[in-house]
Amino acid sequence: MTYLPTFNAPITAVDKLRKTYLPSLGVWLVDATTTDAISAVLAPGKRRVNFMNAHCFNVMAADRAYAKAVTTADYLLPDGIGVALAAKMTGQKLTENLNGTDFIPALLQEAAKQGKAVYLFGGTAGTADTAARNLIHKIPGLRIVGTRNGFDEAQNDAEIIADINASGADIVLVALGVPMQELWLQRNARNLDAQLTLGVGAALDFFAGNVSRAPVWVRKARSEWVWRLAMEPRRLAKRYLQGNFSFLARAAKKTVGHSMTKLTASRLLDITVSLFALVVLSPVLLLTALLIKSESKGPALFTQTRIGKNGRPFTMVKFRSMVTGAEAMRAGILTQSDREGICFKSKSDPRITRVGRFIRRTSIDELPQIFNVLRGEMSIVGPRPALPSEVALYPKRALGRLSVKPGITGVWQVSGRADVGFDQMVEMDLAYAKSRNLLLDLILIVMTFRAVVTGRGAH
Repeated sequence: MTYLPTFNAPITAVDKLRKTYLPSLGVWLVDATTTDAISAVLAPGKRRVNFMNAHCFNVMAADRAYAKAVTTADYLLPDGIGVALAAKMTGQKLTENLNGTDFIPALLQEAAKQGKAVYLFGGTAGTADTAARNLIHKIPGLRIVGTRNGFDEAQNDAEIIADINASGADIVLVALGVPMQELWLQRNARNLDAQLTLGVGAALDFFAGNVSRAPVWVRKARSEWVWRLAMEPRRLAKRYLQGNFSFLARAAKKTVGHSMTKLTASRLLDITVSLFALVVLSPVLLLTALLIKSESKGPALFTQTRIGKNGRPFTMVKFRSMVTGAEAMRAGILTQSDREGICFKSKSDPRITRVGRFIRRTSIDELPQIFNVLRGEMSIVGPRPALPSEVALYPKRALGRLSVKPGITGVWQVSGRADVGFDQMVEMDLAYAKSRNLLLDLILIVMTFRAVVTGRGAH
């Protein structure tokens, strides 16, 4: 089936694209914006491109042929939060998440402007045709010159190559799934006349409407995989739960082996616990966000400037447990604090929502701080991070709390939380800062579970 709408005049592209080597994954990944990556892959010359997510790396670790197909591609594009976290293990931050479902439509928009012809190969019968119609409807000027499914029409390589070449396609999207699509491209890309070939996984199913995408706010939170797991739990449970944990554990092991001297025992504990918690608690994170959104208007997450180690400010993230605009109401209720001293806490705080009271009592509101830990701004164990306005009022002795990274849990949290007065909290935190070690951190992590179950001092 051939689609030939009108198209605009082509534009010039420059083939310059930055790559970054990730020791935690053992590969070179594109480290660039979507715009720069598109300019590079559409520049004159032949290129084979793969998207790399956690599942791809798991397959790569077990399949030597697939590993060779991946490492011989021209560009590997980072796809998903797992890859971003693996980069952070060695202190690297990738410029952008170049996942296929967002990248390909942007690529095709630019291809339409340049008059490039596109061929879709893969998916169940009818999927490529439906995807073609939907893409042409959404992208003015896009030329899709051929389609072929990935089942009964994918049995003869020579026939497929002849059909693609006869179509005059400049870009070929191959959606046969991992590892078949990468192996097919490694075997056949050299015989295709097309300048650009990409393995695109389930992208055609998304474009055809066979699979629904997560809401925008879920995508922005880099949790689309959780949404897909919820939609297809039986098919994707092993891949996303067991698979993601295996991927992160292997990446952490490689990171330690590459540069053990750069990771203290405390930092290694932070990374290990955070990654494990992120995988295991992802359904809880998604459900909590949905409950918050259903009860009150505003974002599910709440960000606030806090003071970290050595007085350095950072942006702490939590689940929103209060009504929107709660910060503006704070000054009017400071006299209602149940705690003596500087830090405000009130059991009857009128700003707290019904969902908010539950997630505060269970400490679920603190879970997004896992991302602060992975960024190195916080630790799993340490003093709670204070507001700048509170630190400004600290007596000199209390400033000693800032000698270590703030934590999600700590001595104060397992000893009664808000029931502990400010002066007593300071003494606890100073004692921790002076005697902290790996064993103490492990004990406090275990004690945290008891504190969460009892809910003592949580409000």
